Amino acid sequence: MHGLRTDTKVESGQNARSLVIRHLDKEYVRGVPVLRDINLEIAGQGMTAIIGPSGTGKSTLIRCINRLVEPTRGEILLDGQDLVKLHGKALREARRRVGMVFQEFNLVERLTVIENLLCGRLGYVHPFPAWLRRFPEQDVARAFELLEVVGLKEFAIQRADALSGGQRQRVGIARAVMQEPRILLADEPTSSLDPKTSVEIMELMTQLAGERGIPVVVNIHDVHLGRRFAQRIIGMSGGGIVFDGPPDELRDEHLKLIYGGENWLQ
Repeated sequence: MHGLRTDTKVESGQNARSLVIRHLDKEYVRGVPVLRDINLEIAGQGMTAIIGPSGTGKSTLIRCINRLVEPTRGEILLDGQDLVKLHGKALREARRRVGMVFQEFNLVERLTVIENLLCGRLGYVHPFPAWLRRFPEQDVARAFELLEVVGLKEFAIQRADALSGGQRQRVGIARAVMQEPRILLADEPTSSLDPKTSVEIMELMTQLAGERGIPVVVNIHDVHLGRRFAQRIIGMSGGGIVFDGPPDELRDEHLKLIYGGENWLQ
């Protein structure tokens, strides 16, 4: 495994957007760790893919970053701010900087496509006009522009539950980008999609985030997709990191260590 720095400091300029995780542990049951002393830094650009078998802590790691899951101990620094220590209003404001793409899309099914996109701006508007679905004109205009980019402009006023799985995930990605996040997290964004649509979704995330300089961290089961789109692969096993490096350095011996055994490589 490539060496991991545990003494990384967030600096101004190029590294200011970095996400730094230090000594992160998570236990759902006391004494039974799901994450074990995770230390890593995510640069301010590009895609990082986290691979590993089910139950090894990939989704827990992603969800600890935006505090959907509460860490047991450790630090999660974004723009130099420790997200673990935040509560209430400070946590809500910090979450605006962390976009999230979900495995099961997590759309509001009864709302239209354009309204789902505008949900990405809820952290920036007063609750009452948001409840009335009144958003600033610039937000509405931007939402329509994003819908055109993701190829769904003609579906703007359709309900979300009328869309296919691939279309829903496109809406989910556009909604996350509407937040103008500092980092984009994706938890198994292709697991319920067919191979062709999975490639299209990864291409879309790469395009949208790359054009806006947003780093992406994606938890993914498909090793081939991770190798194809990510600049960095993090392999997890047993709640810890056992590989950290570029895709072209990920060998069969690493995959055996990550997933266990050899038969699945045949």
